[in-house]
Amino acid sequence: MDEQAEQDRRYMQRALEEAARAPALGEIPIAAVLVHQDKVLASAHNVREIRQDPTAHAELLVIRQAAERLGSWRLTETTLYVTLEPCAMCAGAIVLSRIHRLVFGAYDPKAGACGSIFDIPAERQLNHRVAVIGGVLEQDSRRLLQEFFRSLRVEPQP
Repeated sequence: MDEQAEQDRRYMQRALEEAARAPALGEIPIAAVLVHQDKVLASAHNVREIRQDPTAHAELLVIRQAAERLGSWRLTETTLYVTLEPCAMCAGAIVLSRIHRLVFGAYDPKAGACGSIFDIPAERQLNHRVAVIGGVLEQDSRRLLQEFFRSLRVEPQP
């Protein structure tokens, strides 16, 4: 395995660890980690339920944190690791913030906007394109989501 692939796996594992904290708070286990020069700028998991905010996706949270930390909305030369393929809202924010690379775990056939339903990062009419790598630790990402949704369907024991 080459050095970039190993780094991608390492940071995706970190995103999975962040995602694993979400269910204890009643949140779907989706998380993101934003990296610049092999250093984590920000990490977060979804907090839509806690905040009752439809925009409180992990990707948007880390983009905001990193922009504040760097003092710039331009997040060039960064890589965003996300456990689930970003939706249209998040894919748009990824493009607009000039993130260089996006690495995600599980594909999302219902809402994915980075190749599954739409391919916003590759849209030629936009002024920035993002390099996208999907399927990194895909089974681990998918398993975390499946276990979460399975736990919601479990009938309480009398």
